[in-house]
Amino acid sequence: MGTATLHIDLDAIVANWKALAAKSAPGVDTAAVVKADAYGLGAGHVARALYRAGCTQFFVAYPEEAATLRETIGQNPQINVFSGHMAGDTDMISDLNLVPMLNSIEQMTRHFEALPDQPFGVQLDSGMNRLGLEPSEWTAARDIVMAQGPKLLMSHLACADEPDSPSNARQLAQFVEMTEGLGVPRSLSATGGILLGSDYHFDVTRPGIGLYGGLPFGDAQSVVRLSVPVVQTRDVAAGEFVGYGRAFTAETPTRIATIAAGYADGLIRAIGGSAVAFAGEVPCPLAGRVSMDLITVDITHLDDTPTHLDLLCEAQSVDDLAASADTIGYEILTSLGARYTRRYGNA
Repeated sequence: MGTATLHIDLDAIVANWKALAAKSAPGVDTAAVVKADAYGLGAGHVARALYRAGCTQFFVAYPEEAATLRETIGQNPQINVFSGHMAGDTDMISDLNLVPMLNSIEQMTRHFEALPDQPFGVQLDSGMNRLGLEPSEWTAARDIVMAQGPKLLMSHLACADEPDSPSNARQLAQFVEMTEGLGVPRSLSATGGILLGSDYHFDVTRPGIGLYGGLPFGDAQSVVRLSVPVVQTRDVAAGEFVGYGRAFTAETPTRIATIAAGYADGLIRAIGGSAVAFAGEVPCPLAGRVSMDLITVDITHLDDTPTHLDLLCEAQSVDDLAASADTIGYEILTSLGARYTRRYGNA
């Protein structure tokens, strides 16, 4: 029956990176976050396009994610690892020349003993209470750490997507207090932090979701189009139901298209409430529940039977689709399944 096709516009990703770099303060190095396989879009392809465009610093979640990057962009770019130096990571950090963001006294001990000459950064907890050294820990360890020459001091904002949140200013003040005057490059802002303004930019910004067309970067270019083939169409009489649990019942004679994707492909069941598919620019409501491999769509109002329908496109972004499921664009992107045929455009 064919597979759904995920079209990925690398030129749009590069344009989004350049736009966010332009929003960063002068002299700031704009890195790129390509963890989770570049948010599901293919870290190798994305990193190569961004490296060619001038990006020289990347962030991944775990050392294993860096292997693909080294194969595609070589040894020159700096690859930072958010998870730091966990047990069992030593050989990979060394072999791939990675920069772990050490986030605990335990990790510092491990790194300094196992890889004393390997570069590292430090992740500080400025109030999110997720990863990083808390202020009292940093005060105790700072002199020893600084003697080892960290390449970066970083933290992460909890509410950057909410510009009016008082948490942003509190975290900024805490980060400044922990790092001011140390003479080491600093990084606080991902996409949302970049949009908060230059006070949050420091030396390195690290956009993630904004590169891939997601909020809070509302001016981002659209990056993905998900085109799903129509497997079958059928006419349903008034009163007949469609799909599991009789979740959709036709009120009038209805034309139903069944398309070849489902929750096994990352199209989570919750989108069935208010999401639509598109035939060109014409919206077509989903009819009933999303199943593992198939989705049913009401195409009664179309003049012609389509060969495919789009679930992500200019008219329906990852955030639009996420809103129908009461979730966020990050989840939609990173859930996109392995069964899609991926086609990369340009760059």
